[in-house]
Amino acid sequence: MTNEGRTDSLSPRRASNIRDVAAAAGVSYQTVSRVINGHPSLRDSTRQRVLEAMEQLQFRPNRAARALVTRESRIIGALVASGAEYGPTATLQAVQNAANEAGYVVDAVHIDNADRSSIEKALDRLMSHAVEGLVLLAPQSRTLEVIEQLSIRIPFVTVHSLHSEDHRMSVDQLAGARLATRALLELGHRKVVHVPGPEGWVETEARRQGYLEEMTAWGLAPAVVSAGEWTAESGYRVGAELRNGLQFSAVFSGNDHIALGLVHAFAEAGLRVPEDVSVVGFDDVPEAAHFLPPLTTVRQDFPELGRRCVAVLLGELQGRDPVKTGDVAPKLVRRGSTAAPPASFA
Repeated sequence: MTNEGRTDSLSPRRASNIRDVAAAAGVSYQTVSRVINGHPSLRDSTRQRVLEAMEQLQFRPNRAARALVTRESRIIGALVASGAEYGPTATLQAVQNAANEAGYVVDAVHIDNADRSSIEKALDRLMSHAVEGLVLLAPQSRTLEVIEQLSIRIPFVTVHSLHSEDHRMSVDQLAGARLATRALLELGHRKVVHVPGPEGWVETEARRQGYLEEMTAWGLAPAVVSAGEWTAESGYRVGAELRNGLQFSAVFSGNDHIALGLVHAFAEAGLRVPEDVSVVGFDDVPEAAHFLPPLTTVRQDFPELGRRCVAVLLGELQGRDPVKTGDVAPKLVRRGSTAAPPASFA
């Protein structure tokens, strides 16, 4: 019986499966599985016969069949930490936009846990979809530790890294924190408190380190409160504690949402921003310009970060000169939440 005969005997009312492909190609279903998984111990003629049967039957195992035939899927995978702050979410959108412009789509998988098993399962799922490259948007220290231990054999880029610079692309968090702190110091503030984000995040540590370095460079004593979450509610709770014994004239907040909560807590205590206390955030979320008062903050260029991540992957995939990994420069955006300190702190 010819391959065409086998194909015609299949019912068009259901999707083809692996056994249909095996019957059409005249091989075992185990052989089809080996072709799908790229097993090396197959004759070229057998592999080609299976691939042709897949095309005839329009068999699509998790989008992989087209990749098997054309050697490209035009898919970029993204591993994203669930519950992530604004930065990873905005970066994912930027990566999707840049990928679409290049004729690729992004297949994103979110992980709730940072244990090795969860991360490996997420990566296995992406690999089963025949992704050509990976963007890893999980800037938690424990997640990055696991990723650095894995052997990823396709082009990939991590947004933030613990040690390796080879695959890293990020906005310079430390430089951004120094910009924010310096903006307050240049206004005349000398008692500046830092309210960080949650422990275990690369951004938290980098922004705290930038604050400490800038305060030290000015010969000033730093003051860092206990870490909270990336939320306005967390900022409000910290602000409620800080306002009871005001020993500072300015706050560098771990992100804009924390800053929003701080401003709320200060207002309830009758403290005016910026007349009594100045506040600087980080991220420049879309709402930051409409806080009351509008928030001075550090803007992260997420569109540029997304473009560079995709450029790194496409450079490797297409054999072009490698795109240099590294940092995207942040920018300070001055608005109404900062001013010179009150006379009592001058």
